[in-house]
This record gives sequence, C-alpha cells and structure tokens, in this order.
Amino acid sequence: MFCTMLNYRSSWTLPVLLKSFGWTRYSMQSMRPTWTRTEQTNDIIKEVTANYIREKMWSASEDMLLRFQATSSGTLLRKEYESRKSFLYEQVEHVAKIQAFWKGYKQRMAYKSRRQTFIDNTPSIAKIQAWFRMIIARRNYLSRLQYFRDHKNEIVKIQSLLRASKARDDYKTLVGSENPPLTVIRKFVYLLDQSDLDFQEELEVARLRGEVVTKIRGNQQLEKDLNLMDIKIGLLVKNRITLEDVISHRTKLNKKKGGEMQVLNNIDNQGIKSLSKERRKTLETYQQLFYLLQTKPSYLAKLIFQMPQNKSTKFMDTVIFTLYNYASNQREEYLLLKLFKTALEEEIKSKVDQVQDIVTGNPTVIKMVVNFNRGARGQNTLRQLLAPVVKEIMDDKSLIINTNPVEVYKAWVNQLETQTGEASNLPYDVTTEQALTYPEVQNKLEASMENLRRVTDKVLNSIISSLDLLPYGLRYIAKVLKNSIHEKFPDATEDELLKIVGNLLYYRYMNPTIVAPDGFDIIDMTAGGQINSDQRRNLGSVAKVLQHAASNKLFEGENEHLSSTNNYLSETYQKFRKYFKEACDVPEPEEKFNMDKYTDVVTVSKPVIYISIEEIISTHSLLLEHREAIAPEKHDLLNELLELLGEVPNVESFLGEGAIDPNDPNKANTLSQLSKIEISLSLTSKYDLGDGETIDSQRLMIKTKKLIIDVIRNQPGSTLTEILETPATTQQETDHATDMVSRAIKDSKTPEEMQQMVEDAQLPIEQKKRKIQRNLRTLEQMGLVSSKNKYQDILNEIAKDIRNQRVYRKLRKAELAKLQQTLKALNEKATFYEEQINYYDTYIKTCLDNLKRKNSRRSIKVDGKGEPKGMRRAKPVKYSAAKLHEKGVLLGIDDLQTNQFKNILFDITSTEDVGIFDVKSKFLGVEMEKVQLNIQDLLEMQYEGVAVMKMFDKVKVNVNLLIYLLNKKFYGK
Repeated sequence: MFCTMLNYRSSWTLPVLLKSFGWTRYSMQSMRPTWTRTEQTNDIIKEVTANYIREKMWSASEDMLLRFQATSSGTLLRKEYESRKSFLYEQVEHVAKIQAFWKGYKQRMAYKSRRQTFIDNTPSIAKIQAWFRMIIARRNYLSRLQYFRDHKNEIVKIQSLLRASKARDDYKTLVGSENPPLTVIRKFVYLLDQSDLDFQEELEVARLRGEVVTKIRGNQQLEKDLNLMDIKIGLLVKNRITLEDVISHRTKLNKKKGGEMQVLNNIDNQGIKSLSKERRKTLETYQQLFYLLQTKPSYLAKLIFQMPQNKSTKFMDTVIFTLYNYASNQREEYLLLKLFKTALEEEIKSKVDQVQDIVTGNPTVIKMVVNFNRGARGQNTLRQLLAPVVKEIMDDKSLIINTNPVEVYKAWVNQLETQTGEASNLPYDVTTEQALTYPEVQNKLEASMENLRRVTDKVLNSIISSLDLLPYGLRYIAKVLKNSIHEKFPDATEDELLKIVGNLLYYRYMNPTIVAPDGFDIIDMTAGGQINSDQRRNLGSVAKVLQHAASNKLFEGENEHLSSTNNYLSETYQKFRKYFKEACDVPEPEEKFNMDKYTDVVTVSKPVIYISIEEIISTHSLLLEHREAIAPEKHDLLNELLELLGEVPNVESFLGEGAIDPNDPNKANTLSQLSKIEISLSLTSKYDLGDGETIDSQRLMIKTKKLIIDVIRNQPGSTLTEILETPATTQQETDHATDMVSRAIKDSKTPEEMQQMVEDAQLPIEQKKRKIQRNLRTLEQMGLVSSKNKYQDILNEIAKDIRNQRVYRKLRKAELAKLQQTLKALNEKATFYEEQINYYDTYIKTCLDNLKRKNSRRSIKVDGKGEPKGMRRAKPVKYSAAKLHEKGVLLGIDDLQTNQFKNILFDITSTEDVGIFDVKSKFLGVEMEKVQLNIQDLLEMQYEGVAVMKMFDKVKVNVNLLIYLLNKKFYGK
C-alpha cells in the first residue's frame, strides 16, 4: 500500500511524505523514525485510500466503459459517413464527367500513340498480314479437305437431310399456306400421276368390293333360307308339316349353295350390255340415273317416305344398301351418311310432333341406320364390344338370375315336388306380393340381385371403355339426331336429348344383341347349338337393367320389388350420360373422309355398283310412280333421265331376245330366277364437259386444271401468267410430247372404267396454253378466278387436289386391308352356314332312317301275344282316380265328389311314337273318353310355369307330378 501511495504521489519529497505519515522525528542512531500520529495524517490516509478504491472500481468496469465509448463514437462516425455519402451522391454527375474526361483523355493518347506506330510501320505490317493469311488459308483448306474426305458419308447424309428439310418445308407450304406459290405446286404435281401400283390397287379394290357385296347378298339369302329351314324342321318335330316338305326345301337350299342359281348369268352378248347403240344408250342412262340418286340424297330421302312402311323397309334393305355397295369404301360410306342425315332430318321435320315420338315410335331412318350398323360391316364392332363379356356370362354355369318373384316361387315349388315325388301344401297360383312373403323366395331374389349388379357392371364397363369402337356413322347419326331434335324443340333439356341418343346407341343398337347374341352372330355357335333358358334369362335381366339406366327410368309399379336397385340405376345413368355426350362429339363427314365436290373427278376409277335386274326395275318403277312428289319441277335432272328411259322394262327385255325359250312351261319361274342376276354399273354423271356456253362451271374448272398441270410439268415459271405469256422452248415441247405419249400408252393398258377422262391431252403445249387462257377468261366471268391475283384461285384448287390425292392413296390402302378383313369374316360366316346345312342334312337323314325303321315294323313277325319279337312296348299303366288323387297327380274332377273317384279308372299307354301317350278314362268299366299326351308339350308347360292342366276338359292334374309319374313308369327315371 505504501508503494502504491508512493507511486500515486511521486512528486512528494521524503520529508513531506514522512511528515504526512506522522514521522516527525528521525533517530539517526537507530535509523528508525519516531512515530507521532497527527490528525492531518489520518486525512491523508483516508484520501489516498478513497482514491485507490475509486481507481479499482473504474478498472473493474473498463470493458463496459469502452462499449459506452464505442457506441457514442459509432454514432458520430455513421453521421460522418452518411454526410460524406450524401455529398458524393449529390456530386455524381460532376464526378462522372470528371472520370469520363480523364478516361477519354487517356484513351485518346493511347490511340494516337498506337496509330502513329502503325503509320510508321505500314508496309511491314501489310506484308506480315498477307503472309499469315496465306498460311492460315492454306492450312484451313487442307484441313477442311481432309475433313470432308474423312466424313464423306456423313456429308452426304447431311445434304440429304437438307434436301428433305427443304422438301418438307415446301410440302408444309403446299398444305398449310392459303396461297401456295406455283414453284411449290410444280414440285409436287407428279403426285397426281397414276402409277402401275395405283392401277393394281384400284383393280384389287374393285374386285374385292364386288366379292364383298356379292358375298353379303349371298349370305343374307342363305341366312333367310336357313331360318326357313329351321322353322320347317321345328314344325316337323311337332308333326305340323310332312317330311317331304322339308326334303323339298333342303334340295332347293343345296342348289343355291352349289351355285346352280347362277345359270344364264352371261348375258353380255344379248342383254342390256350388248354392243348395240340403243342398248348402250339405255345402259348409260341407267348409270347416270343411279349416279344422280347416289350423289343427291334428297331424291331417295323423299322416296322412302312416299312408300308404305313395309314396302319402304324392303326397299331400304335391298336397293339402297346395294346402291351404296353397303358402304364398302370411304366414298360410298360418306354418301350413305349424307342420305341418312337428309332422310332423318326430313322424318323429324314432317313426322315427329313430340320429343318422345322418337323413343316411343319406330322411326324408319333410325331402324335403317341400326340395321346397317349391325350388318356385315358393323358386326365385327359388336363382337369386339360385347362378345367377351357376353361369353363370360354364358360360360358361368353357377350364375342364376331371376328377378320375377312368381317365377322364383314356382321354380321352388317345382323343385320340391320333383325331388320328393309328393304334392306340396303350397298354392300353385300366387301373386307377386304373396310370393315375396316366403323367406326362400326373398333369399333367392336377393342373391339374384347381387349377381345382377355384378355382371351388369362388367357389361357397362365394357361398353363405356370402348367408345372408340363405336362405328363413326352411328355416332354421327346420333349427333344429327340430337341437333335436329334440339332445332325443332328448342325447349328440350340436355337430359331429354341425351336420353334420345341413348335410345339409339344402347336400346336399339346394343340391347338386342345382349338379349339374343346368337341371333346377331355376336358369339360363335356350333351347328345345332343354342342358348339355354337360364343363359337367356341372365342376359335378358342384364339388358333390362341397362335399358332402365340408359333412359334414367327407375323400377316402380309392378317392378316395385326391384326398387332396391334404384340408386344403382341413378349412378349408372350418370355414366351413360357422359358416354352418350362424348359419343356425339365427332367431326363432319367432309372432314372425316376428306371429301368434296371434286372427289369423283380426282379419283382414278369410276364408282361401280352391283345391282340385280329386279332391283333396277323396281327402282325405276318407284321413281315413275312418285316422281311428282320427288321431283315436282319439270326440268329437274331426275325427270330428264326418266324421260330418256321411258317406260319400265321387263326382265326379258333386259336379258335380250333368245335368252328365254318362249315355249318353256316354267317360263315365269325361270324369269323370276333370272331377275335376281346381278350386273355391274359404272356410275357417271350425265353432264360431261363440252365446248360452248352450256359448259358446267365445275367441270370447266376441272378441265382447265388438268391442262395447267400438263403445261407446268414441262415449263417452269414463278407465276401462271408468266408461263402462259412466255413461249415454250423446243426442248419443252419435246418433253411435253414425250409425256403425252407415255400417258397414252398407260391409258391403253387400263380397263375402260378406270381410264382418266382427260380431253385435249395430245394438243401441243402452246395450243393448250391458248385453251387455258380462254377457259380462264370464262371462269373469270363466272366469278371463280381473278386475273388480279394472277389466277391464284385455280392454283389453290390444284394444291388441294394434290393433298387429296395423297390422302386418297392412304385411304385406299386402309380400304384394301378392311375389304380383305371383311371378306375373310364373310367367308367364315358362309362356312358356318355350310356347317348348318350339313347339320340339317344329317338331321333329315336321321328322320328318313327313323321313318324307314318305323315302316319296317309292320313286316316284323309277332309272337303269340301279338307283340313284335324283340320290340316289346311298355305295358299300359292303370290307376284309379282315387289312387292318382292320393299321389297328388289328380287334383280334382269337375262335377264329381272325392268319394266317387274310386269308380273312375285311367289307362295310360305308350304309343309307337316316342313321347306320345294315350290316356283312356273309364267310369264303372265303361270307356268314356280318350286323349293323347305329348311329353314335349308337358315339358314346355313346365318350362312356362304352368303347374295345373286339364284333361278331358274336366280333370285337373298336377303337371310336375304327371311328368314324374310318366318318367318313372315308362322311362325308368
């Protein structure tokens, strides 16, 4: 402490210091101070001690004091920084100018120095640059040359890609440009040429079309004959016709199968196709008439509704579908859809008074559309759509669906009595409400409903997931139906319109094929095979639920017991509703098939139809009969053609003189057979191109386009006007003449019906150009082209033809594949019919053998008892009415009491006819009456749910127990 104080007051002298501590005297002898403490000393000590303590306190808080100082210093520095920053921002413009001035000055000085150096050494620098450029160029050349040699294949590919890219760009211009330039059109005009492959494919398509149409008609006729044969055999089983009638029809069927109906088919030398000017003119007029009917749907649409419905149905099924070759190609499908559309709009306009008339009635056009799409062309679609799920339902042997409480009740009672052989105490005739009171019936119904919902979901999912499989034509007609109804009834709701669409797509198109898949050839059936009653009922129940769901109709009234499925029906309807709405979302036929008014001229071959003589005569007769309603105007095209044809010819005039023997006793029958002979007609329009003021504007356009194509092939130019005004060179004339010779050679090898109708083809190029100029002036007067845009309109039409030709080739290949597929399916169906014929033959032979065997019994020797040896029949069975009543077989006899039953006897005897029994009744030993029982009739009554029947008009018997008794006594089962 002393040292500290000493340090603290270093300026003090020793005496002063000693004095301050009270050392007033100092002993020199002992060298020690003498202590004398004064008051002043105490004050000094206190002061020093206080100062020391204060110093220690400040030292302990040094860090905190430094932070206080830093805080105050930071504030001051920030203020100074912000002030400086603000000053600099205020002087930015001046600072930038100063900096720019200084940088510019430095750059100018450097530039002047560098420039002066170059000026002083210009010659040397030029020599150095030239030398370096030469070396670099030489090296680059050698390097690139070697690079090209090393990558020769890659370079060739790149060049090909560039050319292809240029070609693609040109084609995009051709396709996408509103006004493609002539230079681009000229590059692709070769696509309009017809190659040998084109002609071969056209010939193959024409051949397949003929085969398909002929096969369809043959299968249809064969199916009708087989159905008739089936009916006659069924009647044979029931003894309603003689066996000889069946054999007679079989002989006729086999003749058709073997092709014997095609006799006298070759009438080209003497019939309507003979080489006679008069007959040739008649043939051409018929070809023009059917072309007009085919391309102008309004005539046939009106004709359909002029005839009675039964007659119009036959007309549609034969003539109309024949006229359009059953839509065997794109063109005819397009035209048939136009007819359907026109006829449907006409029917809705004139015959539909309420929205529901389409659903409750039987519209002619709707029926025609459905039949067509379920025919040969649409059959494959239905197979893909429904066959797998229908086959799955049929193959499920454990599946039993019966939603009729009365039928479930009767089946339950039948099962009890058949198994036990005793009469049950349950009533036979019950109402729906009474049947539902039995727990067994309720349990069976509940199980059936569960199975029904399960399999219905499968069918529904198959339908909804296969929207793309629906035929385009059917979807388009659904769209037309929806729009036409909405147009006539604008207040109709969307739900009402979609229910009508559902009536077409599901109820009329799909529902019958689910109920009877064998009747519509949806599933494969073996010869003689058939769907059993359980399978038929299962499919019918599924179809019923889907029908209610498609129309959003709940189970009510007599179907109240099915009301538990109403929620399921509502959910299913929402799925159907979306499905029907999407089904109507299809493009127009013009867009789908890429068709327009020039299509027939662009295509290689003329349209050909295969039609019978009877159908030609029938159509001619109907047109004459209803011509005032179809074509009321005198100068209508149809009336002009009918005037040229005159009166309706007969079959003999079609065939020509000598085709029929006038002394033939079966002349009428022979004529009837020959009227079914089919001939081919190459359809053409009556109004061809010609010179003069009567030229049709469209055909003049087509003729001019063909001439322009011939010219621009050999003479280039940027515009059509430039080409027409520039004389052709000698080389161009030579090239053009060579092209025309090549075309003439190709046309000479082509069948007549496939030759291109190109007039003036052999004219020199300059004459063609003059003809083009004349035609262009005529077309300009008609308003079809304009010289102001250098006739770009006609160039646009040529570009369109090129695009259509490419699409047509693509569609033709698709059509060829489809025709081959269709023909294969038709051949398979014909094979099936042949198997049916063989099956029927076997069945009839068996009947004949049985007949011989039965007749031979009369010559068999009999034993002493009068029975044939080895062929002893079952002994008669005798029962009293009381015994039968005890067994439950006999329920009662009118006008007799139970105690009188012992006086009545019944003799039951098996006859020679299998399954036929004679029943005789005796009262007190006297024979009263006799009836015959047929086991097949009894089984049929059992199948139909008939529990009680009457014999002798007074005896009531239990059908189930009677069958049980007969089986036990006569068949041992």
